[in-house]
Amino acid sequence: MTGGIPGEEVGGTGVGKAGGHESGRWTGSGPGGSGGPGASGGFDEDELARAFEAERPYLLKVAYVTTGSASEAEDCVQEAWLRLRRLDDPAEVRDLRAWLTTAVGRLALDALRSARARRERYVGTWLPEPLVEPAAATDPAERVTLDESVSMALLVVLESLSPAQRTAFLLHDVFGMSFGEVAEVVGRTPSAVRQLASRARREVEDARPRFPPTADEQRRLVAAFADACQGGDLAALVAMLDPDAVCRGDGGGKVSAQRVVVRGGERIARLLLAYSAPAPMDIRMVTVNGTAGLVLREPDGTLSVIALTVDRQRITAVDVMRNPDKLTTLRGWI
Repeated sequence: MTGGIPGEEVGGTGVGKAGGHESGRWTGSGPGGSGGPGASGGFDEDELARAFEAERPYLLKVAYVTTGSASEAEDCVQEAWLRLRRLDDPAEVRDLRAWLTTAVGRLALDALRSARARRERYVGTWLPEPLVEPAAATDPAERVTLDESVSMALLVVLESLSPAQRTAFLLHDVFGMSFGEVAEVVGRTPSAVRQLASRARREVEDARPRFPPTADEQRRLVAAFADACQGGDLAALVAMLDPDAVCRGDGGGKVSAQRVVVRGGERIARLLLAYSAPAPMDIRMVTVNGTAGLVLREPDGTLSVIALTVDRQRITAVDVMRNPDKLTTLRGWI
């Protein structure tokens, strides 16, 4: 989705934290307060709307990493806005970001629980909806690290967690909420939430790349990968794929795609060459969930988005999103 989840920098250790709740953009005061839109018993709707829009990129990220769907993220954020508007006096909200994060967290958790049931009936492998943007105009090498908070590698790992584990981990470890605040979202005690987050953290740490590439290294490897696929160079592909690499495809039953996970570098290399051999394709380097990836357009217009996970200079995962329902926003610019 191009432009679907505007970026808000996430730093820190592990997959990073978004930095707590103090947005400083809404000065609502409760009864007896002063200086805010509610000081006179009312509130300024225009100011509330501006404050909400300032939080929208952050809220979209919260909802997207929880659900794995940009469209569901948009729905969650919009519903949070409607709930905010329905409050008798929004000026009583002392910390707008905290209130909205809790609301969006609950909505996203509900959406995830509902989606899990649908995904059990999904045709083939379900992969998160990719966030695709044109390759950055500025040199990606200027970035020191890649933002892991929305990476395809993290989202795929999160799919193995229960909805409660996923939400507890994300809201605490990534978005900086306290266990008490997270407990209000997932409906558990703070102690239970701590345990959920701890189990999820172990799963994430076991699966995340130990030595991820820099932005420039990722871009160069993606370019070499594309050249090898277009040139039919089996040896080059095998050399850049980890021997234990995995390849996942998501066609959603709408277009052809492998329905099982393919394992092993050489098997994946042969599969990729067989896929790219029948007809020439337009291959373009783009940004997929914050890192360099590829978009392929077949002669009949079918699109594929490829995300590569890299560790120790080798490709450990190839994720190919082909379900057209997840790629609708690409057609305007690809």
